[in-house]
Amino acid sequence: MKKEDEERIVAWLAKAMAMMCVRNTKLENLHAGLVPVTKTGDYSDVIVLDAEGRKIPWPEVSHIDDDQMRELMKDVVNRLYTFQMRIDDPEFQAWIDRWAAVAGKWDDPELDDGFSNP
Repeated sequence: MKKEDEERIVAWLAKAMAMMCVRNTKLENLHAGLVPVTKTGDYSDVIVLDAEGRKIPWPEVSHIDDDQMRELMKDVVNRLYTFQMRIDDPEFQAWIDRWAAVAGKWDDPELDDGFSNP
């Protein structure tokens, strides 16, 4: 197989998996809601007031707690597992094709050297 063909197929698969196994998970619940307004553009002008009266600058706020992270990672792992287990199922492949069409509009992936060279 030509290198360009391999790169095209792997990019298509990466986008499909990201859409189906990461984007459409509990991550959507974390993404939902109101986005604070910032006039500086970096959110340094946004403050969160918590139940104990602490004023926490937005860049210092944890945006996901341990339980939410655990649920998100379980969801992602289960979907990645299901994706790989069902990849040969023609019905599932048709579903992948539908989602891949949406993800196909995303930017092309790039190698993450920091990830592959620990």
